[in-house]
Amino acid sequence: MTDISRRGILGAGGLVLAGTSMISGRVQAAGLPEAPIMDKATMQPPLYPTSGPDYQPVVTLNGWTLPWRMRGDWKEFHLIAEPVVREMAPGMDARLWGYNGQSPGPTIEAVEGDKVRIFVTNRLPEATVVHWHGQTLPNGMDGVAGLTQPGIPPGKTFVYEFILRRSGTFMYHPHSDEMVQMAMGMMGFFVVHPRDPAERRVDRDFVWLLNAYDIEAGSYVPKVNTMLNMNMWCFNSRVWPGIDPMVARQGDKVRMRFGNLTMTNHPIHVHGVDFKVTGTDGGWINENYQLPEVSVDVAVGQMRAIEFNADNPGDWAIHCHKSHHTMNAMGHNVRTYIGVNLKSTAKQIQKIAPGYMPMGSTGGGMMSEMEMPLPENTLPMMTGAGPFGSVEMGGMFTVLKVRPGLAAGDYRDPGWYRHPEGTLAYEWTGEPMPEPARAPDTPKARRARQTDLRVVDPRTRRTASNAGGHEH
Repeated sequence: MTDISRRGILGAGGLVLAGTSMISGRVQAAGLPEAPIMDKATMQPPLYPTSGPDYQPVVTLNGWTLPWRMRGDWKEFHLIAEPVVREMAPGMDARLWGYNGQSPGPTIEAVEGDKVRIFVTNRLPEATVVHWHGQTLPNGMDGVAGLTQPGIPPGKTFVYEFILRRSGTFMYHPHSDEMVQMAMGMMGFFVVHPRDPAERRVDRDFVWLLNAYDIEAGSYVPKVNTMLNMNMWCFNSRVWPGIDPMVARQGDKVRMRFGNLTMTNHPIHVHGVDFKVTGTDGGWINENYQLPEVSVDVAVGQMRAIEFNADNPGDWAIHCHKSHHTMNAMGHNVRTYIGVNLKSTAKQIQKIAPGYMPMGSTGGGMMSEMEMPLPENTLPMMTGAGPFGSVEMGGMFTVLKVRPGLAAGDYRDPGWYRHPEGTLAYEWTGEPMPEPARAPDTPKARRARQTDLRVVDPRTRRTASNAGGHEH
């Protein structure tokens, strides 16, 4: 697989079983599977099965699927819990904790009925465990530190063994020092395909892990005690414009799987398609009860699957419909000055703070096109160039690109959509529109539409101007 390095097979020292299991054939303390490592936030091609039942593998935007090996009738995986560096978007890295070189960790894929054995090696500075979110399994394999197993000490390897009882969309994450470890990025997807290759078959299958961080401008490490006031809202630990496009061939049946490990809900809106919600935490939804939607709300800890036919070519936005979730870190503490006359105020402030630049008096769109110095390792509030200029987005935003004629396994970015003649919005150049009726333009009305600021020098607490208005 492209961009994956392989670490040598670990020695037998430190191998411990996670808990008591009714499954026979427990592995001996030798011969661990290799632990592939991904060192780039580049989307990898789907990992097709080479044995066992056939299935359409998933694609993780800016991510990858963990390879496995067969040992008898067991499918074996190896996760490494470790500090990682994740590129959130070009120009910003985050120092996180994750698995096998990245956060989120690699997607695990298997088949309903598989016997899986998952080795977890801890290279963190504290103990950890792995909880298999949504899986039905023996209690001792559930991964809750202190309750169902002891924590995995640094330097040790534990083994989890269980049978995959049902197909669906699942996640994995720690239940050990959870506030810190999940805030640092320890999470991943676990996809279980139906045993019958024809059951719920789609042409393209994508996974989207919804996660969030609070990383101050100029810093690299998340603030782990933040509960709700995050400033980096992510798809798969990436923010726009660093999130890969989701590419589909016109006519394909497409599935999107969402898992939410943030601390708030996310109404995910997909432009240009009508989809049905086909899966929840509890499993697949009977076709008679699938709801047609254009947005799906994914609550905390939930998984949702949606499906649609990609029959509408174009570049279609995909985003969380909470508007502050489509902003990057620099935008969350910017004051609102809409309607405020900043011309004279700026001159007064520049006497106190040379180089001051007023922003936002006519809205925030201008900020996406401003070129000004930023703190180290920080992204603009709104950014990303489209075919017609700035996209003025950030955070949880990317593009569904539907194109005719793509090859079945082609997930490469096809570039921007070329609109057929007569299908693009255009400027009106006909007769001028009549002016709308307005109230008389009196001095009092003008004052009501415009606000001035009175600037206070923080060094002397004296106003820098005698102009009336709001003190700020």
